[in-house]
Amino acid sequence: MLGLMRPAGLATAAWSPARALAREFKKTETMPRDRPIIINALGGIEDPNLALGRPQSDNPVAMDEIDIDARAIADARAGGLTAVNITLGYVGGPEEPYAYTLKTIDAWDKVLADHASDLMPVHTASDILKARDDNKIGIVYGFQNGAMVGNDPAQVPARVNEFASRGVRVFQLTYNPANQLGDGSMVPQNRGLTPLGRDAVAAVNGAKMMVDLSHSGENTCLDAARISKAPISINHTGCRALCDLPRNKTDAELRLVADGGGFVGIYFMPFLKSDSHPHAEDVVAHIDHAVNVCGEDHVGIGTDGAVTTIDDMEKYRGFIRKQIADRAAKGLGATGETPDTYPFVIDLRGVDQFRKLESLLKAKGYGETRIDKILGRNFLAFAKEIWG
Repeated sequence: MLGLMRPAGLATAAWSPARALAREFKKTETMPRDRPIIINALGGIEDPNLALGRPQSDNPVAMDEIDIDARAIADARAGGLTAVNITLGYVGGPEEPYAYTLKTIDAWDKVLADHASDLMPVHTASDILKARDDNKIGIVYGFQNGAMVGNDPAQVPARVNEFASRGVRVFQLTYNPANQLGDGSMVPQNRGLTPLGRDAVAAVNGAKMMVDLSHSGENTCLDAARISKAPISINHTGCRALCDLPRNKTDAELRLVADGGGFVGIYFMPFLKSDSHPHAEDVVAHIDHAVNVCGEDHVGIGTDGAVTTIDDMEKYRGFIRKQIADRAAKGLGATGETPDTYPFVIDLRGVDQFRKLESLLKAKGYGETRIDKILGRNFLAFAKEIWG
């Protein structure tokens, strides 16, 4: 599926070059406070209402429809979105991963070309700033499954480099199930990275893409964080200490990623609460816990959702029930997805979601500098470290 003082009790995290670079980047790339950078480390820019009248598909971008319309762009602008990491490529299903992934890149290239006055590709951190300055929305190409690299160790670097040359900047190793690189979050064996997975991490490092450990099993995440030559990210997750579900990350994972100079994005997803019906206060609680574990320079948002709201919630309930049932049947689902689960937080959605989150963080005692970091500047600094 889908700056303030540290709060009391926050342990001082180890110094890292990435932290130093992040502070330098934040200092030199100043901006007016009334125009904050908002970067969704994993989300969407489509209008979800357009899909409700079509047959459902495990991989919607396998069809010709990528649901970008005037409303979706207007809503993203109204919400203040600067840039978003979108999912393309193979996630799961019967398609051959490599060929399917190339097809989706072609499809998104066309979308960006057709909407060049509103959207622009992001290849470097400076592109995010250019998108803001040019009044466009930056689009980051990202994977949520690394299966498209194939099974031949000799093939992995070439395919990773090919994807990088096509503009992919985020490489998530696994989805919920296991693949040839490692175990996903729903694999009880929790076996960690495979030898091919280690090859993939090295290749992604070499291609200067983000190694993303969202959806991974705990040992896969810990293994990758230990062997990666560059800081890694967990672009959309929650905190297992607050809600013990597999899609959430343990404090050990969060701390290791942060200590290596990495980035953690908190999602607006059902896994934030044990009853699978979180509210905005739960998002704030998970952000706050992540800040306490990781330090304020390493936490952001990866909502795992779009900005545009659903118009017909009754029709959508039937749509999402079928989607969750299909995901479970194909082994793609996760504990915490239920027939009445929404892939968003019911009171933190729409064009006001980021402003409301800012207001709630202020009420929590967060100051403007810290809020700016969480809304986007931490991801921007991390992108500068990885992409240049």
